Amino acid sequence: MNLRDKYLIPNDSIITIAGTVGVGKSTMTNALADALQFKTSFEKVETNPYLEKFYADFERWSFHLQIYFLAERFKEQKKIFEYGGGFIQDRSIYEDTGIFAKMHYDNGTMSQTDYETYTNLFDAMVMTPYFPHPDLLIYLEGSFDEVMQRIQLRGREMEKNTPIAYWEEMYTRYQNWIDNFNACPILRINISDYDLMKEKNSVEPILEKIGHFIQQSRRWKTRESIR
Repeated sequence: MNLRDKYLIPNDSIITIAGTVGVGKSTMTNALADALQFKTSFEKVETNPYLEKFYADFERWSFHLQIYFLAERFKEQKKIFEYGGGFIQDRSIYEDTGIFAKMHYDNGTMSQTDYETYTNLFDAMVMTPYFPHPDLLIYLEGSFDEVMQRIQLRGREMEKNTPIAYWEEMYTRYQNWIDNFNACPILRINISDYDLMKEKNSVEPILEKIGHFIQQSRRWKTRESIR
């Protein structure tokens, strides 16, 4: 019996991994996809034409970066559902507006006009009954020190040269965001509870929780559709 069947995870499931920069989303995405024989959907960092410019000048490029991410994530979401599911997705579309765009607006690095244009576009694209939400959002969390250590180990110069105050603010905003998130079911996992790099079997307790959450969610949706 494969792990997908063992833990009753439907083969058309769509699971999104969320969490602050450096928390281990890509590692979790790959581990779950390998275990479940699912496809992966990754954030396109290397081909992003704005990312490096953005880290050098937040105010100049924040709006451009957020519009780019919104378009790319929306296209990716559409592709995933056209495939019929069976995907693990690295970062959710919801984080763009709930954390990043809001942070730049609050800090004055995105104008009110740009912020309103962005949020209006986001709402028209995503916050509608027609937008297909994931079956489950897995939120990875850990201490701020753990997250910063991972950012340093990853070694991206544009991240290592970013002021620590930026990462502290993002960390706090992520905590506040997830406490109020309700677009789909959430499974919160602490990064200190597993080590996917050294122990592949540590993914199995996570799979068990995923199966439970998705089964519970689908039973609830079935009951709601009958009413």
